[in-house]
Amino acid sequence: DIMQLKTLLEDVDYQLVQGNVEQEISALIYDSRKAAPGAVFVCICGAVRDGHDFAAEVTQNGCPVLIVQRDVDVAEEVTVIRVEDTRLALAQTSAAFFGHPARELTTIGITGTKGKTTAAFMLQSIIKAAGESCGMIGSVSTDDGIECYESTNTTPEAPEVWRHIANCRTSGRQSMVMEVSSQALKYQRVENLPFDVACFLNIGRDHICLLYTSDAA
Repeated sequence: DIMQLKTLLEDVDYQLVQGNVEQEISALIYDSRKAAPGAVFVCICGAVRDGHDFAAEVTQNGCPVLIVQRDVDVAEEVTVIRVEDTRLALAQTSAAFFGHPARELTTIGITGTKGKTTAAFMLQSIIKAAGESCGMIGSVSTDDGIECYESTNTTPEAPEVWRHIANCRTSGRQSMVMEVSSQALKYQRVENLPFDVACFLNIGRDHICLLYTSDAA
């Protein structure tokens, strides 16, 4: 989809370091390997790699816009948006990029150390039995009405979360059940997602450690 950069940034508290927000963009990425003309690259500080280290590379490969939380050295024609936390900005811009689809669905988030998957499948079954179509994002499988596959993460990164929610809306599903891991909470993958229902199953030591230990994977 094509949208205005300023529209993408509507919910973001940012500083325009250089360039302009009066331009069209066609993609939102955080993986430098997906760099392409028209893409906004969000520089995420990961456990292994820092997206800021790839700033020059992605702009050379066509990305006209960077969202950063520290200084980067790029050509003056590149638009640089500075924020306090790029992970938060990724969640905010992902919601905007897909048109805030959660506003049109009933979204149910389930968190806890144990039992998320069982609870998610039970809730989806109950909702379907009540006659309502329901998608799921979870550790076993993801099914949004358009994409259906075995999951690799309990809760994917924000752009994937919002893509699945948008697919639910497009496919006519009325609700979405989502497992929300401690890592998803720690790394703000579900920030800006207005859950209609939040389920807290249990909070054990390993859950708390992941939430509050800075070196968690």
